[in-house]
Amino acid sequence: MSSGKSGIHAASAYDHIPVNRAALDLQPHIIIVSDTRLYREALAVSLTRVDRVVVVGVADTVASALTCIEEKNPDVALLDFAMPDALALPHAIAAAQKRVKVVAFSVADTEDEVCECAEAGIAGYVARNGSKEDLIAAVENAVRGEVLCSPRVAASLFRRLAAKVQTTGQRPPEAALTSREQDIVALIDRGLSNKEIARQLKISLPTVKNHVHNILDKLQVRRRGAAAALLREAALARSTTRRSPTWQHVSEGKALGSVHG
Repeated sequence: MSSGKSGIHAASAYDHIPVNRAALDLQPHIIIVSDTRLYREALAVSLTRVDRVVVVGVADTVASALTCIEEKNPDVALLDFAMPDALALPHAIAAAQKRVKVVAFSVADTEDEVCECAEAGIAGYVARNGSKEDLIAAVENAVRGEVLCSPRVAASLFRRLAAKVQTTGQRPPEAALTSREQDIVALIDRGLSNKEIARQLKISLPTVKNHVHNILDKLQVRRRGAAAALLREAALARSTTRRSPTWQHVSEGKALGSVHG
């Protein structure tokens, strides 16, 4: 394995393992994203020995994962959910308008973590006690646009959806944040780390961390990416609501014109 600091390891590192080249285009192409080198390298070697997926690269940060996606054009990014900024990856992929699906592994099979995955746009997940077969199945399901979850988790997702519908039109979540906190959430949504945010805003790293702590507390979420997703969804909902009356007025105007014409 390469020990370079770029965060990306070329697929050629695994070329010594025999593969069926004729079948490569029929299999999902994946990259592995984890800040733990042992995990990502061991998983890469293990999955390279399976003829149902093709490992095209690995990365250790969100930024290097985006570079790897740009260069390798994978179908799926396998994301280590234990990374502190794991939820920044699906948001950064969405912002970059890439069509790659994200499948998270090492997810605690709890209502909060699974719902965080769903709210961030992650296409599938594998629990911490999941097997390699579970991981491969999750990749194949994601490529087909499907996801498997337990009835308990499905019920949790339905409850979350119902709660969101019931609270539509209430005080927007960003109203609880200061202008500086809103700036920080916007940068989080762009995939920036705390250090990068500190440089961008020309403030200290401890100040950024304090702001992030306050943001999570005010929005009642546990991860930075979940905070960004919450504000983005609220903005989208308001945009949709604002457009609806416009169409209604146009329709009413046409109706009145036909009556008086």
